[in-house]
Amino acid sequence: ARNARDALAKAIYSRLFDWLVEKVNSTIRVTPEGKRKSIGVLDIYGFEIFKVNSFEQFMINYCNEKLQHVFIELTLRSEQEEYEREGVKWEHIEYFDNVIVCDLIEKPGGGIMSLLDDECLRPGEVTDMTFLRKLDQRILSHAHYESRASKKLHSDRTLPRNGFRIKHYAGMVTYCVDGFIDKNKDLLLRDLSRAMWECEHPFAKSFFTEGDPENTSLKRPPTTGTQFKASIGELMKSLLSKNPNYIRCIKPNDLKNANNFNEQLVRHQARYLGLMENIRVRRAGYAFRQHYNIMLDRYKMLADKTWPNWKGPPREGVVQILKAMKVSNNKRDFVCGRTKIFIRNPKTLFDMEDSRRERLHDMATLIQKMYKGWACRTHFLAMRWAVNIFSSNWRCIVQRRKYDQLRNATVTVQSFYRGWIERRAYYEVKYKLKCEWAAGIVVKYFYGWRARKEHRKRFRSVAGPKIIRAVRLWLRYTFLMHLSRNLPSQSPASAEWPACTPAFRDTSRLLKEMYHLWRCMLYRKQFEDDPKRKAVFIEKMVASKTFKDRKACYPRSVAVPFRGDYLSLRSDQRWQQTATVIKDPSVVWSGPIMKIHRANGKAVPKGLVITTQAFAILDTKTLRITHRVPLTELMSISVSTMKDTIAVFHIKQENGASEACKKGDFIFQASQVIELVTKTKRVAQEVLRKPLPVNIANQAELMFGANRVQLVFQNSGQQLTAALCRRSGAQLEVLV
Repeated sequence: ARNARDALAKAIYSRLFDWLVEKVNSTIRVTPEGKRKSIGVLDIYGFEIFKVNSFEQFMINYCNEKLQHVFIELTLRSEQEEYEREGVKWEHIEYFDNVIVCDLIEKPGGGIMSLLDDECLRPGEVTDMTFLRKLDQRILSHAHYESRASKKLHSDRTLPRNGFRIKHYAGMVTYCVDGFIDKNKDLLLRDLSRAMWECEHPFAKSFFTEGDPENTSLKRPPTTGTQFKASIGELMKSLLSKNPNYIRCIKPNDLKNANNFNEQLVRHQARYLGLMENIRVRRAGYAFRQHYNIMLDRYKMLADKTWPNWKGPPREGVVQILKAMKVSNNKRDFVCGRTKIFIRNPKTLFDMEDSRRERLHDMATLIQKMYKGWACRTHFLAMRWAVNIFSSNWRCIVQRRKYDQLRNATVTVQSFYRGWIERRAYYEVKYKLKCEWAAGIVVKYFYGWRARKEHRKRFRSVAGPKIIRAVRLWLRYTFLMHLSRNLPSQSPASAEWPACTPAFRDTSRLLKEMYHLWRCMLYRKQFEDDPKRKAVFIEKMVASKTFKDRKACYPRSVAVPFRGDYLSLRSDQRWQQTATVIKDPSVVWSGPIMKIHRANGKAVPKGLVITTQAFAILDTKTLRITHRVPLTELMSISVSTMKDTIAVFHIKQENGASEACKKGDFIFQASQVIELVTKTKRVAQEVLRKPLPVNIANQAELMFGANRVQLVFQNSGQQLTAALCRRSGAQLEVLV
């Protein structure tokens, strides 16, 4: 179970890390557009030699062996093979090729990793020591493998019995086989993969696609060593396909101190990193090599024969350049290969670069001279062209101005002449029209004079009254039509009415009264079909008659419908049981209140219920009745004119009254004070058979038992959320 847990944790970590790397790479990847070049950086972890080296150090050192092999392939071997390929004579350098160590570790069928996988898959009892014995049986004779099973090393105490030793390129390393089998067996069971595939988390599910039952594979998962080997193979394939450059880091000491140079440690690092062989190959060879075409293109300006173009073979062109630079071949300073030129001394290349830089400076001066001449001539031609254009445009402007002046003068003369012609014709027509108009006026006045002369006697007695009557009918018709088009809304509360002239003021007043009575009749008909709405309307009318223009908080309650049962007692089983006991089930009003204490004016949260027979004070949690006063004992109710929500219930002080009545008047503070007083007044009127007095004033006289207390309402001058009560002797002060 522990191994399965560890394997699952490692698999989740590994696949999450791979997913993160893939996401980062896909985010920063450049969109491919044709062939592109890339640069990669590989940070190689160092060769590890500890006091106790286990499976992890074995795999790390195996990776370093492979990287060293690639270094040898790409530097030492490729260097010598290039000389042979180009036909250049040189002295062959012997170096250590660690391919034999790599084969010892990774060779299929006979390598250490292959034997470790076979041992992990073998049935029966498998231990680390059986693996070591198998190594001794198969590779004991290998030159780079040592074990205590060897007769020469049987008595070597530096080599433990549960370990073996490999001669790496960096030196001898002793490995302890304890844990090799378990660490290599780090397999993720199919049941775990299937369990993770069936989990509800889609992100974790995507990591274990092999757990899908439709894609089940009977192939055994690879071991840790096999996976690492495949990863190293991919890395080697990528390195061999690129052109790598190496940076070797040398540690001067193991103490990480400055100005401390350990010569023995540095010699050891230079030796096992293969730097000595690389230096010998470089010394025996040539420091610079380049293809003839590239060499000729870069340095052809150094020789007169090759500049600006060389028409012969590139090899002869390069030789001409070297001769122009006075590079002698007597001392083998350069060698011509089949496709490349090889130069031994770097100073030769540096001199060529300096000469090329000077030549480029001269060429740049020539280019600048030619460019400046071309620029000056171009500027001169542009200036000459601009002068020609300017002069031609100026001459055009002068001639256009002369033409415009002549044209304007001609148009002015023509316009004045045509205006004179038109004015003369206009005056003639105007005179003719005046004559016709004057003749018409004369004729009209003549006909009028003749008609008036004939009808002067009958006009005042007959035609005058008819005209006046027609005008009055027309004015009445206009007034009524205007009124019909601008009638106000049918709401009885609307006071709007169209304006009229003083002549129809009395008529407008009568029509307004008739219209108001008509819409009131329509409004009352709505209550005949809805008794509940009628009852609410009646209560609103009672509240309006009681509080309108007398209580400051009344306008806020007009638009709010009366609910009555704010504590929902009608549907509460506890109240129904209590109502059965007191034989008073009807609830007129119920709601939360603040009962003002008679002694100190403090407010206590309670519940108040008004029934058809009495009002009772309840405990809001248990609905238990603490005080019950019949409505027959209620004498009057007092409220203030301010915006407070306090109501005072005055109780009769008579002999034989209940204990609740003997304590005196009650002071309640309720947010629905308008509704509370209105419903209490109505139900008390039905019980008492007479109206219940409601006193609205800022002062009231209270009876607390046998004591008289003066209740005074005062404005605090502040915005208080609730009224504050405090008693001082025989006065109870309420701050609003």
